[in-house]
Formats: sequence, structure tokens, C-alpha cells
Amino acid sequence: MREQNQRKDRSELKMQWVYWVKLYESKFQAGCLAKRMEEDWWIYGYECPQSVEVFRSRKGRFGVRYQL
Repeated sequence: MREQNQRKDRSELKMQWVYWVKLYESKFQAGCLAKRMEEDWWIYGYECPQSVEVFRSRKGRFGVRYQL
């Protein structure tokens, strides 16, 4: 019974984006970071991201966000 409750609690969690702190001037720079996060997560001890994407801020700079 307890296991079923834990599974239910996990499935109810909404996936939220985690935003990388730094913003970049070019989409290329942000894209390089995004690719590195996808490929090299295990080297730096991060959890494997399910999804990584580049976004544009309101001021026109580029950033990276990901979901765990």
C-alpha cells in the first residue's frame, strides 16, 4: 500500500524547468552549453536531464533551461 502511495505522489509531481543562471549574447553560446549539458552531465555529477532547450529572454539574451 505504501509503495502505491509513493508512486502516486511521484506521478502527481509536475515537471518544472530549471533555469541555468547565466544568460548569453548569442544563441550559439547557449546552444553549446545545452549540448554540453546533454552529453557531459555524468562528468560533472549532474543528474541526467530529460529535456534541455535554449530560450530567449525578454531582453533578447539567450539562456538554457532543463528538466530533471
